[in-house]
Amino acid sequence: MVVRKVGKYEIGRTIGEGTFAKVKFAQNTETGESVAMKVLDRSIIIKHKMIDQIKREISIMKLLTHPYVVRLHEVIASRTKIYIILEFITGGELIHNGRLSEAEDRRYFQQLIDGVEFCHSKGVYHRDLKPENLLLDSQGNLKISDFGLSALPEQGVSLLRTTCGTPNYVAPESRSVWG
Repeated sequence: MVVRKVGKYEIGRTIGEGTFAKVKFAQNTETGESVAMKVLDRSIIIKHKMIDQIKREISIMKLLTHPYVVRLHEVIASRTKIYIILEFITGGELIHNGRLSEAEDRRYFQQLIDGVEFCHSKGVYHRDLKPENLLLDSQGNLKISDFGLSALPEQGVSLLRTTCGTPNYVAPESRSVWG
C-alpha cells in the first residue's frame, strides 16, 4: 500500500465530499494528531472563478480561534492542489443527533450564541448557519464549520447584502429576494 503524504500529514480515507472539495482524514506524523484535510483542485477553483472565495474563507478561518469554531491549523499549496488543514471533529453533524432534550437544546444554543458572538466580534458573518454546519466534538461540544459563504465588512456592504445561504435556513426577511 502506498502511503500518501502532504507536508507532515499522512493522508487517509475520504470522510466527506462536496462539489469543489474532498475532505480526507489525515494524521500529523510529528504529533500524531488527527486532522481533517480539505483538498481543493486548483484547476477547478480557477475554472469556476472561486479563487477570491477560497482566499476569503482562509483569511476568515485565520481570524477565528474559539472553542466553538472549527480551528484552522494551516494551509499547504502545491502547483495543482490547495490543502486546508482543519481540526478533526469526531461527533458528526448536530442534525444527525435526532431529537434533543430541552437541556441539550439550551446547551447547544448557548454554545452557538457564544461562537456566533465571537465571529461577529471579529467582523465575520457566517451567512450559512444550518444544522449541517454545526458539528459536535468528542466531548459533545458544538463547533461551527464551513465559512465558505462568510463575509467581512471591509469586503464591502454589497457582499454583506448579497443573498446567499440555504433557502430553508435563511432569515425570513431575506426570503423575499428569492420569491
